[in-house]
Amino acid sequence: MALETLEGIEKIGGFKIVRVKPSDMSWDDFDKLRDEFPINITERTNTISFKIQNGPVKEVGVNGCQVDTIIETAKIMIEGLNKKFPCRDNSMVITKLDESLMWLNKRKLDREKRGVEGFNKE
Repeated sequence: MALETLEGIEKIGGFKIVRVKPSDMSWDDFDKLRDEFPINITERTNTISFKIQNGPVKEVGVNGCQVDTIIETAKIMIEGLNKKFPCRDNSMVITKLDESLMWLNKRKLDREKRGVEGFNKE
């Protein structure tokens, strides 16, 4: 049921969601696409997977998702469930996920001000 909340969503965090491996493509070749398409949803097995960024973006380029993309995905899923089964608890979870995203953004802005965002520096 939770993956149903992502139906019709084509992008999360700026990343296109891949839902089907082309039948003429090997899994090894498909895995090479993960740098460009790091979110994969497979309804058949009720799974979602994320390729996580490996290394600082300004040093190695974008090659996966950051944790904020995973939090954003969780938020979308809870919002979808809350539409079907509204309750205070779901609303609180959504609020806390929004708060988490806000703190991650604050951290990023602070790092940008200091000129260290995207690098392995404090």
